[in-house]
Amino acid sequence: MTVIIAGAGIGGLALALALERRRIDFLMFDAAEDLKPLGVGINILPHAIGELAEFGLFPTLDAIGVRTRTLRYINMFGQAILDEPRGLYAGHERPQLSIHRGMLHATMLAAVRERCGDAVVRTGHKFERFEQTGTGVTAFFRTLDGGLVEQAGSVLVGADGIHSMVRAQLHPDDGPMGWNGTMMWRGAVDWPLFDGGDTMIVSGDMKEKLLYYPIGRGATDGTMLTNWVLCRIVGDGSAPPPRRESWSRRGDLADILPSAKKYKIPGMDVVAMIEATQDILEYPMCDREPLADWGEGRVTLLGDAAHPMYPVGSNGAAQAVIDGKRLAHHLASGPVPKALTAYEAERIPVTSAIVRSNRGGGPERVVDVVSERAPNGFDRLEDVISHEELAAIGGAYAKMAGFALKEKQA
Repeated sequence: MTVIIAGAGIGGLALALALERRRIDFLMFDAAEDLKPLGVGINILPHAIGELAEFGLFPTLDAIGVRTRTLRYINMFGQAILDEPRGLYAGHERPQLSIHRGMLHATMLAAVRERCGDAVVRTGHKFERFEQTGTGVTAFFRTLDGGLVEQAGSVLVGADGIHSMVRAQLHPDDGPMGWNGTMMWRGAVDWPLFDGGDTMIVSGDMKEKLLYYPIGRGATDGTMLTNWVLCRIVGDGSAPPPRRESWSRRGDLADILPSAKKYKIPGMDVVAMIEATQDILEYPMCDREPLADWGEGRVTLLGDAAHPMYPVGSNGAAQAVIDGKRLAHHLASGPVPKALTAYEAERIPVTSAIVRSNRGGGPERVVDVVSERAPNGFDRLEDVISHEELAAIGGAYAKMAGFALKEKQA
């Protein structure tokens, strides 16, 4: 068996590592000429850390990331709403890691190349189309010089992201991406350590949110590489998202300073942190409607190609890693078409539920609820929302997404 993987992102690399452990051959193709460590911060939840640990990557990732201790929800006036222990501090066997996405990607890519050789990862190959029969599939890739490369295999997996061309061929009537009218600005900057250097903050209301958390050691003593995200509704969601070439473009500081000035957070100068950031990225908050099935025959999807979701709840990368692990498991367990059917039957209900929940704010909905009930702040939180209601929001999401503690799932 040879598995063709279109896309060398986090999900595709997770699949490659899982296939290598099961001694299943694969070839990976990516449109980029050079797989650079791009992006800013992400969070990897304990259940996905467990999968990465099985690949032997945990010591490296643990050394370069941050074991998140607390997720703190506050309003934009700095009033505390909920402190939620995370990872080991919540009783999980594995930590939650906050880490630079580029460092996670580079670590996974290096492991694939070291274990399988450089030849299994072929860059500068853009997926164009596929053809399949009952016994195999052929994928066609366009090279940078315009040449066409044919690759025959047993399975094709589209791990080529939210703009997936594999998905486009499988589902030509899929329709455009959905945009809720929210724009996101992100950056990472060396910044003075706050609250022990292992706390994640979510602040704001229904229209604007600010998230920030450390993702690694800073360049100087007393600092941490700190990731921040500022979200603001800029439209009513009726318009299509910006054109693809406008994604991840450089953001304009003037567009976000008015929002940044609204946050009065103890111990954090939000405006100064954002002004000190050299590279600010801007992109729309988009997802796609969940599909009833991802693939057909010998072709399926994985990660953002299968289930792009709003980046709330720290679940995008985690679900892509789990996809890769579970797909490899099913491929090792039976004939290809049956294996892909079993994989989709297992993963589609879970990921579809997360996509829909994230549209309503996911666990971050706690700040929305408090803001709606107390838009100008509060004197006593218990007059606004009970502890039981707060805990129920996060607990329901953790159970649905698969990272609730076992004793809490019983």
